[in-house]
Amino acid sequence: ILQYSDMDAESFIRYCTSFGMSVFNLGNAIMGSGILGLAYAMANTGIAMFVILLVAVAIFSLYSVHLLLKTANEGGSLVYEQLGYKAFGIPGKLAASCCITMQNFGAMASYLYIVKYELPIVIKAFLDSNNNSWYTNGDYLVLIVTVAIILPLSLLKNLGYLGYTSGFSLLCMIFALNFNVSQPQVNTTDEECCKPKYFIFNSQTVYAVPILTFAFVCHPAILPMYEELKDRSRRKMQNVANVSFLGMFVMYLLAALFGYLTFNEAVEPELLHTYSKVYSFDVVLLIVRFAVLIAVTLTVPVVLFPIRNSVNQLLCASKDFSWPRHICITVALLVCVNILVIFVPTIRDIFGFIGASAAAMLIFILPSAFYIKLVKKESMKSVQKIGATLFLIMGFMVMISSMALIIADWIHNAGSSDEHADGH
Repeated sequence: ILQYSDMDAESFIRYCTSFGMSVFNLGNAIMGSGILGLAYAMANTGIAMFVILLVAVAIFSLYSVHLLLKTANEGGSLVYEQLGYKAFGIPGKLAASCCITMQNFGAMASYLYIVKYELPIVIKAFLDSNNNSWYTNGDYLVLIVTVAIILPLSLLKNLGYLGYTSGFSLLCMIFALNFNVSQPQVNTTDEECCKPKYFIFNSQTVYAVPILTFAFVCHPAILPMYEELKDRSRRKMQNVANVSFLGMFVMYLLAALFGYLTFNEAVEPELLHTYSKVYSFDVVLLIVRFAVLIAVTLTVPVVLFPIRNSVNQLLCASKDFSWPRHICITVALLVCVNILVIFVPTIRDIFGFIGASAAAMLIFILPSAFYIKLVKKESMKSVQKIGATLFLIMGFMVMISSMALIIADWIHNAGSSDEHADGH
């Protein structure tokens, strides 16, 4: 209150509007399809271990936002790729660009993957029909949704206009979460598997950290939002991040907890698939599916924005804005991600691979590396430098260990499938 007591009413309202829209946009960039995989992560780590990992990843993500904002101020650029170029030249710019593109492509693919497999179920339920017509074909539907909804929103020049759709999509996810909380536990004759466990270690535990990093990564969107923030300051943007991350932390914890307590060990990598096995064509479940579909659909344009910025910075950084180029890049990106969605095998592999590679780079490695390289020594305390260095080392450890374990699990599963096929 004291901080804003010298503002007039109009300035204060303008400040709150800008702050609120930024919180909505950043919250929407954080929240996405990753929320549907959190119950699966808890089912394979246990409640206590999951909470520890969730708190750790949330704190580390906020710390990396702090590093990124300070580096942007010191480095004199609000473009992620330009920070990479100033820090390490062309290799740094390429590393940042590739990680942003890879992360956001994975995110968009996971969102459209949900549209592809959930929208046909909703349509069949509302039509009370099991006909396999073209309008219940997931491939056709994802193309229709892309052209009719995602493309027009993605063509907007400024990210701020998406604040209203961001807020609506967040409300849809909150509605889905409330439904998740209110569902009764599933009855089963196996009492042991119904007991919630606090620590679990199995072959699927390796996906927990990648799923969490995938769920929290939003760092490519931080600098564009910082640039569009009215009366911007590093402190104000950090407060935006704090509020957004806190809200998402609570939502993630509740979604994972009640999803796990409802289905226990039976929970699947995508939570809605688990519900469909127990509450087939339930009216409330269909409404929730529809709300989730709206949420993930409206999130795609927000996620596409930093990819388009990355492509612009890589190919035509010195050129002025051009609508034809803007439209061509947007259409090309959506065409590529739709092709990927049609052939993607499973959403768990998207969570795992992208979370262990691009998300780990964007949360841990790149912000700390840019910070160490660009922040002036006189403005960096020794403790801060040590903290950033340890953060960098930890990032490499998380990325290498997670990727190695996931690849080992893929090889093991492929071997098991071959042996099963030979046996028949």
